[in-house]
Amino acid sequence: MIDFPNIRSLCQATASKIALLGVDGLGGVPHPRTGRSELETASLPNLDSLAQRSAAGVTTPVAPGITPGSGPGHTALFGYDPVKYLVGRGVLEALGLGVELGGDVVAVRGNFCDVDPAGALIDRRAGRIPTSESAPLAAMLNEIEVPGADISVHPGKDYRFVLTIQGPGLGARVSDTDPRPPDESPSPALALDHDSVATADAANAFVSAARYRLAGRDRANMVLLRGFSKAPDWPQMPRAYRLAPAAIAAYPMYRGLAQLLGMSVLPTGDTFDHELDTLERSFDDHDFFFLHYKPADAAGEDGDFDAKVAALEQLDQRIPRLLDLDIDTLVVAGDHSTPAVLASHSWHPVPLLISAPHTAGDGVEALTERACRAGSIGSVPASSVMMLALANAGKLTRFGP
Repeated sequence: MIDFPNIRSLCQATASKIALLGVDGLGGVPHPRTGRSELETASLPNLDSLAQRSAAGVTTPVAPGITPGSGPGHTALFGYDPVKYLVGRGVLEALGLGVELGGDVVAVRGNFCDVDPAGALIDRRAGRIPTSESAPLAAMLNEIEVPGADISVHPGKDYRFVLTIQGPGLGARVSDTDPRPPDESPSPALALDHDSVATADAANAFVSAARYRLAGRDRANMVLLRGFSKAPDWPQMPRAYRLAPAAIAAYPMYRGLAQLLGMSVLPTGDTFDHELDTLERSFDDHDFFFLHYKPADAAGEDGDFDAKVAALEQLDQRIPRLLDLDIDTLVVAGDHSTPAVLASHSWHPVPLLISAPHTAGDGVEALTERACRAGSIGSVPASSVMMLALANAGKLTRFGP
């Protein structure tokens, strides 16, 4: 991981190329009716063939029993301790949208959501409304003024937006308004220290005004806020690993994390096919590529087992395009599991494949949770994935005399 003593002294620049395919929400658990997970149900001839000639294992994103968000799940995959290097979702979304964050700006991730007449939460994603519907709503909310703070609303992808709150001395230790359990009414934002009182007050004033402006709509009639945060100063991947890393991601949050870690964020389109187009155009310019595949996670969060199976099968059809690039070290990993039977992220281990010149295969027949447990990598922290990728790519030298 990034805090390993003298990690930069072990790294060496080489001509070999690494691609890390992050399949969001990759893992699952067996469906009670069939006893098979989504990966075990799907027809994945290309991924299964890759598994047969790869080193395999499973990863734990944070710690046993801990369910991670997408931020820490991905931070770990890049070799950073996800507990030490933890930042709120607001910063990641904001950076991914190109929002400038100075030292006096608090960024917050927003969701348009649905509530019933009594104010209880019905759908925290407002039916995943498209950007064409949410962007005008964000523009309307951007007209809200809050005394004592400068606020702005930035439209995101689909049901998402970013709220920025700017003012001298504002703290970011504020609780989310996203309720737990999810069938309750949205919670007020609560300051968790003295410096954050003004931030919480501004957030609550914004939510109150948003509620009024969105009232009467059939959907997207309320907002949720989470991930209050300010931009941190983290070690940068290019220096730490002696890489020229690039990120190709359709969703803003993952672009934001990549930017925070010093990756070049390559402009791309809205789909995974667009990401592959970008990879093919840029393949000669970088030696590490991160690609992000979102649909499996979205289907899992919606509790749609069949849709997650279909999303995995759609990914499998695109694997030959990756293989045609003759990547030296190809990693297929997930930031966390998102079992459709739970309709949420979970703590379950996530399958991992590493295909490289010296991985002849472990006898693992398929990319599934049960099969990968038997691979030579075994069960490792997700923060070990980056070290394994660098080692397989010949980018790590010997440690010690």
